[in-house]
Amino acid sequence: MDDAEAAFRERLSRQSKTLAQAVAEYRKRFKRDPPRGFDDWWRFVQDNGVLMVDEYNAITEDLEPFWDISPEEFRLRASLAGHLPSIDLVRVRNGEGVAVNIKEGYDNLDGVGARAKGFLLMIEKFQRQLPDMDLPINTMAEGRILVPWEHRRYPNLTTDGVADQLSGRYSPDWRGEGNVWEAFRRTCEPGSPARHLFSSSRASPSTQARLSQLAGQSDEVTFARDVQGNYSYCKHPWAHNSQGHFFSDWRTIPVLFPIFSPAKASGYLDIRVPSHYYHGQTRRYTYGWDAVNLEQHRVDHMETPWEMKSDQVFWRGASTGGGSSPPGFAPQYQRHRLVRMASDTTDNNRTILFADPPGSTTYKFVDVPTGPLNKEIMDVAFVKVVDSSNFPGGIGALLRDHRFDENGVNLGDHWKHKYLIDVDGMGYSGRFFSFLESDSAVLKATVYREFFEEWIQPWLHYIPLSPTYHEIYNVHAFFSGGTESTLRAANSSALQLAPAQRKPVDGDRRLRRIARAGKQWKRTLGRRVDMEAYVYRLCLEYARLWSDDRDSTNFTL
Repeated sequence: MDDAEAAFRERLSRQSKTLAQAVAEYRKRFKRDPPRGFDDWWRFVQDNGVLMVDEYNAITEDLEPFWDISPEEFRLRASLAGHLPSIDLVRVRNGEGVAVNIKEGYDNLDGVGARAKGFLLMIEKFQRQLPDMDLPINTMAEGRILVPWEHRRYPNLTTDGVADQLSGRYSPDWRGEGNVWEAFRRTCEPGSPARHLFSSSRASPSTQARLSQLAGQSDEVTFARDVQGNYSYCKHPWAHNSQGHFFSDWRTIPVLFPIFSPAKASGYLDIRVPSHYYHGQTRRYTYGWDAVNLEQHRVDHMETPWEMKSDQVFWRGASTGGGSSPPGFAPQYQRHRLVRMASDTTDNNRTILFADPPGSTTYKFVDVPTGPLNKEIMDVAFVKVVDSSNFPGGIGALLRDHRFDENGVNLGDHWKHKYLIDVDGMGYSGRFFSFLESDSAVLKATVYREFFEEWIQPWLHYIPLSPTYHEIYNVHAFFSGGTESTLRAANSSALQLAPAQRKPVDGDRRLRRIARAGKQWKRTLGRRVDMEAYVYRLCLEYARLWSDDRDSTNFTL
């Protein structure tokens, strides 16, 4: 936590202070001049107090593959992308943007998805500074672009692929003809484990353990330690079974089309843009939103003082998290695993590390029965049944194996708890920004990469969780101390103390510091105008790729 704070402060302090510095930093990082309009963008970020003015490596990373495509081909693919299923176009003409659904013949917002409408709002302030161009917007939460390794290595192979995507042979969903995992593993290098059929699925725990032994490392440990969404499924193919996005029903696209999506997992080539949930304002996704007066308040009317918040780890959501192609894998999806882990009432032990006495630097290991431990610290449940027909055993098995809260919750009910878990659904989580803006600390587990990854700091603004969630018990013990069952298992002298004295003061102080830092980040770097600054710069870079003479659209002082 101390290192995270120091790293973030250093990153903020080194941001360019002048246009000349920003241009020099751009050239240093990307080995080319900035795009035309960079000076207008600089005025925009200065006028709006944008703090991160140099950290846009994600834009360069997302657009880099398109530099190998000619401007003519790039424009063709961007325009043709509008004919693909669940792709809208935002067209900029004469300084004005409009969203269209050319497949259905809509040239107005009636037949256009919410993400294209949201993108229009993001460019509203600077659209007059943009040249004519088409920007394909993904209407789905899932990533779309998975290009086979061979096609990226040898781009000429994609010529026929473009036609295939637009032919009658292409269907928008898998319909039993394949799945995302089979498409994903083709993006891996030919020699990688994922490309070998024998290891492209996890046959059994013993097989996985044997493979790990042969590799000289534990895949489970590697999986647990990765918290940045960069886990290599190419190297560790067994792990794909536990992430629902590999089983999406929606067909991915094996050709390099420039598709704008709110997030992407490892291996995808979508172009990241801010989520319309983050930029927009709705009752479900916006902290402090007044749905009656249609305005946002700095403090949500349901916010709870820190001292009155529960020490339990809280999560509510629908039983979604992946598709059903192929069916039968839903119990292993990220949300289902979380709910089952938190609802375990057995006497199986979990090893807890905690300070004893509280607040000291003396730590003890102790095995604690899972049932009592979960009852003390976990408040996790589904609130809505989704896609139960594809769950093995049907709705009966889904209800039997997972906790459901029939009362449901509003967004404001989350603020009663110090710990809020944010976990992926069918795609990225749209609630992350609202959680950050609250006075609670966010524990986030994700396999997705979003536009803000260079702007935010794990262990300062939020607590990162591995995809297994297993460390959550010891995270809780560090910040909130040993629970009643933990202290009893250790026969701790802290049992003689009053409940309030069993909590490590420094732990609770650090937890509150993370909550406050997350809130400050949302109010200073996660504002709507910060998202607009990101999109503005992305549009300038995109416009240069669109131009016939890309070098002529550079910016120089």
